[in-house]
Amino acid sequence: MIIETLTLYTKNIVAQKNFYAAVLELPVSDSQTDSFTVHTQKGTIVFRQNEKFTPYHFAFTIPGESIFKALSWLKKRVSIIKNESEEVVDFPAWNAKSVYFYDEDRNIVEFIARKNLPYPMLQSFDASQLYEVSEIGLATSAFHEKLQKLLNIPGMSKFSGGDEVFAALGSETGLVILIDKGKKNWFPGNDTAFSSEFDAVITTPQGRFQLNFTADTLEYDSKS
Repeated sequence: MIIETLTLYTKNIVAQKNFYAAVLELPVSDSQTDSFTVHTQKGTIVFRQNEKFTPYHFAFTIPGESIFKALSWLKKRVSIIKNESEEVVDFPAWNAKSVYFYDEDRNIVEFIARKNLPYPMLQSFDASQLYEVSEIGLATSAFHEKLQKLLNIPGMSKFSGGDEVFAALGSETGLVILIDKGKKNWFPGNDTAFSSEFDAVITTPQGRFQLNFTADTLEYDSKS
């Protein structure tokens, strides 16, 4: 799966735009009074002003061997969310390592280095090495319903997890991270998981789709 465009909400459009443009040094375009767009190598995130915003969890893919260079780069810019005392979290079943931090809205942002993807490590790390929008978290009070809805999308499959509390749907290039918010908080800081509203344009091996998650209701439609 590929997350082409992810639309999220923010309560502070100015601070968020400054964070992504000046702190993370990502390209920003379409800057309006109530929205802006952030670009990675292969995907975009659109932020829109909404006072009813609640925090998200999402991730960016970085080269598989670059996690410690990325950590050093990030520590000059943000505070790292530790897993107990560890700044780098190892996911051996996914052949990946991650670092986590907050943006200006206290969204949990993750850089995940996936060793199975063919992105080269450069001599030094910078924002140009953010490739896919790798993950979007979907926290729900109706886990089984959302799991079945996601699996009904043509070409969607379970990448990891179970049928009760946590499941990752999609592929290494793009995942929906589904959790039961009544039973699990967001890793690694144990932050409260909200049913935060988002839109996404995704592609699977069988098509291109528009996802909408609003008021803990998930809908999807084919997109030409």
